[in-house]
Parts: sequence; C-alpha cells; structure tokens
Amino acid sequence: MKNKIIVVEGDITKLQVDAIVNAANRSLLGGGGVDGAIHRAAGAELLEECRSLKGCETGEAKITKAYNLCAKWVIHTVGPVWRDSTCQEDEFLARCYRNSLALAKKQEIKTIAFPAISTGAYGFPMDRATKIAVKEVNNFLVTNSSIEKVFLVCLGQSAYKMTQRILGKF
Repeated sequence: MKNKIIVVEGDITKLQVDAIVNAANRSLLGGGGVDGAIHRAAGAELLEECRSLKGCETGEAKITKAYNLCAKWVIHTVGPVWRDSTCQEDEFLARCYRNSLALAKKQEIKTIAFPAISTGAYGFPMDRATKIAVKEVNNFLVTNSSIEKVFLVCLGQSAYKMTQRILGKF
C-alpha cells in the first residue's frame, strides 16, 4: 500500500487531485491555516456552499465543489482540539480520516490530498497525528481499491521528513 501513499511538501491548494481535504472548523466558514488558504484560493462560492451545509461536527466530513482550486472537490473535516489525550482526541482524529476516505469512495474520487489535520492551531502533536493519519489511510487502502493515490501534504521539511519516516515503518 505504500506505493499508493505519497508524501509531498507544499501547498495543498495547488495540487491537481480529485479532492483536497480541508482541516476545517465546526462552522465550515473559513478560518486560519489551511482552512483559510483553501477558502481564499477557492473563492467566494466555496463560502456560500459551506453556509448551506450548516456546519460539521468533530470527526465528521462533508463535501463541496472546489471552485477555483485545481481539485474538483473539497472534503471538509473537523479535527479535535488537543487537550491532553484524555478527551478521545486520537479517536476523533482517526474518524476524520476514515470519514473523509469513505466520502471520497462514495463520490468515486481516485486521488485525494490530506493536510496534517489538527496539528496547527488545534495543537495536536505532529508525530502522534502523523501516526494516526498513516495508520488510517493504510487501513483504508488495504480493504478498498477505489482510491488510487493518497497524498499526505506537509508544511516544511521537518514535517516532510517525519512523515516519510513514519510511513516507512508501515
């Protein structure tokens, strides 16, 4: 399955894939980090469509068109805010990946790109989040052939190297 998981460093909004995943907040109306970048790149139509979705709960996922992005779709998922691992943060983060991948399968998406969900302003430890991401993506790909490539998009060399290292252990 490793050949289906590609680690890249760069800007998720520039990737030419069927879908990019947005690490959104519960309102789905834009915010900081990757969420703000996706909304800015997609344009005002994304915000309008997101308003119609009436938000999203932590661990869940919803899909919209991608408008001005290179991708066709945006899958919005709400990651958990890191507290101290006593609030089921690992499980909620795993659900983000599972639900996003299930939605991609339902939409017949072949290529999808994920950011490091919850690792920015939400404070989830990067190494812990990356292990969860790789495990969930790998588990999905073992039992589903519908998705051909999954891109794990890293911001910066240190995140890229760590993700490569963790992927190498699977």
